[in-house]
Amino acid sequence: METIWFFLWTLLWAVYFILDGFDLGMGTLMPAVARNDMERRIIFNAQGPFWDGNEVWLITAGGVTFAAFPNAYAVLFSALYAPLLILLFCLIFRAVALEFRNKIQDQKWKTVCDAALFLGSFAPALLLGVAFANLFMGIPIDQNGVYHGNLFKLLNPYGLAGGVLFVLMFCYHGALWLDLKSEGEIQARAQKTARIIWPLLLAAVLLFLAMSGAYTDMYDRIAQHPVVWGFLTLAVVGLLATRLSLGGSTLGAFAGSAVFILGLTFFGVFGMYPGIILSSIDPAYSITIFNGASSPLTLKIMLGVTLAAVPVVLVYQAWVFWTFRHKVTEEAILNDNHAY
Repeated sequence: METIWFFLWTLLWAVYFILDGFDLGMGTLMPAVARNDMERRIIFNAQGPFWDGNEVWLITAGGVTFAAFPNAYAVLFSALYAPLLILLFCLIFRAVALEFRNKIQDQKWKTVCDAALFLGSFAPALLLGVAFANLFMGIPIDQNGVYHGNLFKLLNPYGLAGGVLFVLMFCYHGALWLDLKSEGEIQARAQKTARIIWPLLLAAVLLFLAMSGAYTDMYDRIAQHPVVWGFLTLAVVGLLATRLSLGGSTLGAFAGSAVFILGLTFFGVFGMYPGIILSSIDPAYSITIFNGASSPLTLKIMLGVTLAAVPVVLVYQAWVFWTFRHKVTEEAILNDNHAY
């Protein structure tokens, strides 16, 4: 049962990275791809109907951590308190920018909102990469789960490599979504940006995998569970497929990027298995799925609730994506009083 929940926990993070990843990516890329106010509005509206539903998966991943692995939750949210607090405020500022940018017709206000969207997208992408890289490497927690470190200790070379990887991964994903949702010059610019980012993303992946061998015991753990290599294979297939689809099938390129994110997330997180929070002080102090999980009865009840509720959420989100499947055009924005 613990392994099932570890799989579901990983899946929730992967779904969040796929869905909110394109939002964070577009926000980060906005200064580079948007040349005027209308193009910035296109980026706002390309994520407007989706961003709040996408962030639900972040809340769900945190809630599952609390309910399924309470010991891990307690250590995680105390050890990473500073970056998680920064992440929270960034997401709040981003939400305010999205919802209120067009409520006040003042250029200074719009400039502030544009800056908030950029910083509220770039910083979470970077922090998520830094956080997960440090989890893969191990953080200094003692036998009581007390964290012996600070924010700056997380900004080590491996952590920063993870941050750069996440920023590039989300930017590429966001460029593809913007390519899918726009037309004209900004669409061409988004596609060009995706072409530029792809080799950088490939280089970041290769660097991170190489550094994982030097900074972590990931490959030793994976050697005990060779099936995990299948997730890396899936990521490679997705990364190659998305590049081959660029300039052809826009939807195919975006789907390939989603497969890449899914495979890479599972490969990285299952590289910790059975650990959830690895201790760099002593492996014996690590929080695993066995010493950090709730009771078997709790996990069984949660599994039943999850299997009943998650399909409803998926159907709702599928309906939202279908309803707003159209491209975001200048004409549509000008004719919609509720546009962002």
